[in-house]
Amino acid sequence: MTVSPELDSRFRDAAAAEGLLDVAYDLVDSPVGQLLVAVTAHGLCEISYDPEPEREEEQLARAFGVRVLRSPKPTDEARRQLDEYFAGKRKEFELGLDLRLARDFGRAVLEELARVPYGELTTYGTLAARAGRPRAARAVGTVMNRNPVPIVLPCHRVVGSTGSLVGYAGGLDRKRTLLELEGALLKA
Repeated sequence: MTVSPELDSRFRDAAAAEGLLDVAYDLVDSPVGQLLVAVTAHGLCEISYDPEPEREEEQLARAFGVRVLRSPKPTDEARRQLDEYFAGKRKEFELGLDLRLARDFGRAVLEELARVPYGELTTYGTLAARAGRPRAARAVGTVMNRNPVPIVLPCHRVVGSTGSLVGYAGGLDRKRTLLELEGALLKA
């Protein structure tokens, strides 16, 4: 049976409006490539670079519940704020975040990461110290690599101890692009 695009869209919107979804997501085009943006009733739970929707749906279902559906409407606010950020009109995100999967040290690191201002850089060691474990710079790198909501939680603003661009789950080209957008790096 074939369902019309209009009926499919109405179904997805109705499922979201009735609170029947554990996770709603959409695919978003951006200056750093296509992003998968996912939200729960608690807030933004994932931004993924180069998404493979089927794989992402499985991971979201294991983490948050099996009712995962591509439904753009619930992601509207996150998409709007990302668009404003990429247009240079937003320096801080005002989104609820669903970080329930982050534990102890990882959560502390993400909370400190959220405090790194637009256009400024910090180091892995500095974040480790602020999170209460000054010798855990390498562990901070692991947390950054697993950051569920890059861009919003700005792991791109974290550099090596010498100021060099190191390690970014989205790739160093994206890291450089985001830092250039914020004026933290001069365009190459």
